[in-house]
Amino acid sequence: MKSAVFYGKHDIRIEEAPLPPVGENDVLIKVMRCGICGTDVHIYEGDKGAADTTPPTILGHEFSGIVERVGPAVRGIRAGDRVCIDPNQLCGSCYYCRSGIGHFCEQMVGIGTTVNGGFAQYCSVRASQVYHLADTTSFDEGAMTEPVSCCLHGIDLCEITPSSTALVIGGGMIGLIMVQLARLAGACQVILLEPVAEKREMGEKLGADLCFDPLSENIPQRLAENGIGRIDTVIECAGLPGTIAQAIELAGKKSVVMMFGLTRPDEEVPVKPFQIFQKEVTLKASFINPYTQQRALDLINSRKIDVHSMVAATEGLEKLPEILSQPALRRAGKYIIDPWKQD
Repeated sequence: MKSAVFYGKHDIRIEEAPLPPVGENDVLIKVMRCGICGTDVHIYEGDKGAADTTPPTILGHEFSGIVERVGPAVRGIRAGDRVCIDPNQLCGSCYYCRSGIGHFCEQMVGIGTTVNGGFAQYCSVRASQVYHLADTTSFDEGAMTEPVSCCLHGIDLCEITPSSTALVIGGGMIGLIMVQLARLAGACQVILLEPVAEKREMGEKLGADLCFDPLSENIPQRLAENGIGRIDTVIECAGLPGTIAQAIELAGKKSVVMMFGLTRPDEEVPVKPFQIFQKEVTLKASFINPYTQQRALDLINSRKIDVHSMVAATEGLEKLPEILSQPALRRAGKYIIDPWKQD
């Protein structure tokens, strides 16, 4: 099968690999779509994502496809089923799993990070990680279930109420999902900060009441001009020290700042404790997708959330190294890989 194998920093190769084995409790997936995530970029750049990646490994953890074959002990899943995958497989027996916080599992298997994933034509996974797509849900949409599930965990921690004003920093795929989830959570006003005009336009279409360019506009002044007094929740989705500092600065009194964007492991953010004290700001972060995959798929299957409008293009595996290495390309939007596409 054709696959994209990560060998180390800036070294990902398109090459032939053997079909993965299918164990007693496993399902062989014919991968139809696999999204390129910020975590893939971090790994490509030699940084740690949510877990350590040991080369050589086939990356790709946001994927959907068709069941090709099932192991003899698998029930409820058949060849031909259209499915997506939760890439975080918990052990179920460590302290954290038994304490109801399994996303900190001490023996977690990360499909596409610690073991081979979806940037290939086939991938074998445990049946426990398989979720069924609705007949009306495309493979592109199904591949976006994992990022939506991560965002859902973040939104759950944001304490949004029907009277909240929420501000999202960063209008990439994750930020645009957060705009929609903030609205679904009940926020009465949603604001997006994004320097790219096309992404601001998309933010408006997806539910943002106000969209500002943080590079050319005075944001506190623009908020005041629009009658925004207090920001209850700030969701930072850019993963930059400067935007995290901006999030704390813009947060209102008795507010929550969700540091959702993934920074490089060694980056630091200057914090003024007195400023946080004065406003009683709560700083939070969100780690992967504990028990939210089905909820995310329900939102996608029911068309309550749009995960397709922000997709820039669907490309073949041969294009993957170029996309991972060129930030200018990724600024155009979300890229999805079709491992069967001929370039």
